[in-house]
Amino acid sequence: MSSSSPQGWPPPQQPYPPVPPPPGAVHPSANTNGLAIASLVTGLVCLVPPLGLILGAFALGRIKKKGERGKGLAVAGMILSLISTLLVATGIATGAFSKALDGVREVKEEVASSSSAFALRKGDCFNTPNGVQNEEEVERVKSVKCAQPHDAEVTGSFKLTGDTWPGVPEIEKIAEERCFAMGEAYAMDAWAVPDNAWTFYYHPTKESWSTIKDRTVTCAFVAEKGKLTTGSLRSDETTLDADQLVFLKALNPTESVFGEEPEEDPDTNLDANVKWAGKVEKTLRDAGAALEAHTFSGPSQKAVADLVRDLDEARKHWTKAAKATDADTFWEHYEPGYDALPADFGKEARAALKLDTTPPGGTESGSGS
Repeated sequence: MSSSSPQGWPPPQQPYPPVPPPPGAVHPSANTNGLAIASLVTGLVCLVPPLGLILGAFALGRIKKKGERGKGLAVAGMILSLISTLLVATGIATGAFSKALDGVREVKEEVASSSSAFALRKGDCFNTPNGVQNEEEVERVKSVKCAQPHDAEVTGSFKLTGDTWPGVPEIEKIAEERCFAMGEAYAMDAWAVPDNAWTFYYHPTKESWSTIKDRTVTCAFVAEKGKLTTGSLRSDETTLDADQLVFLKALNPTESVFGEEPEEDPDTNLDANVKWAGKVEKTLRDAGAALEAHTFSGPSQKAVADLVRDLDEARKHWTKAAKATDADTFWEHYEPGYDALPADFGKEARAALKLDTTPPGGTESGSGS
């Protein structure tokens, strides 16, 4: 079939056959096939193992048809891709990939949970590499869930003032007082704090004070031995209900005041003991008034009312002890005052309020919520 151009010009003639180059002439080099290169790269980096096989097969077809270079690259890419494909299939079948991914995930979680000791916040639970008690200086800690066994739980922090390094003794003096108070406010249900939990604190070093302007003291409960295993020790406004909060705010001072009894007895120092008895009387009076002013719900109502009556009966003896003018009179009301105190400072009321019922150092299991 002949053809003509639209203008009626004669059809174009076929070109003359190419003239072979003279003997000894340099032949032009063929281009390297791009698919062959892609096959090799894919096989090397194992992006998608079967892809190298597919690219290599296409590359061989085009190389044969167009006379391009790269046959060796395509074959190598296909072999590497085949090996990668077999490895992936084996890994899936044996679960090796799953184990590897679990390992990567564990490493990721380990790195994510490792944080600076300067970043600790109230309520954080953490572990240290060698245990809190064995580390004088700590830069990094591992944050953990409080439900897991842990070395310590942060109860709060505060900043020291001033530009001049005060020295370790002065810092410790301040930290002991403030950290103890923070611990009491953080764990208002003191009966729920295990016996191995001690008040502890991290404070600036002389170097951190000057180089990074570190002024923060971090307070915590730490395990004297072993680990803290009872979950979070936090019991404050963020975790307690209204009844529990009123009860603990009223009763906690009564437990603390008996720990302030003078070391010298009335025969040696009557004034100190009389003054302390007056403080006991006031504390019991305030506790009873606070409990009476609140309407408790459910079964706790009767248990708290019984507790208030016991507190008032004990208070009468301490009132007389606080007015004693001689040691004999003081002793006359001292023991009855102790005997009249409610057993375990309201254990039945605690049970009704779902607070811990194990006194500090006791052996009974708590019934905390």
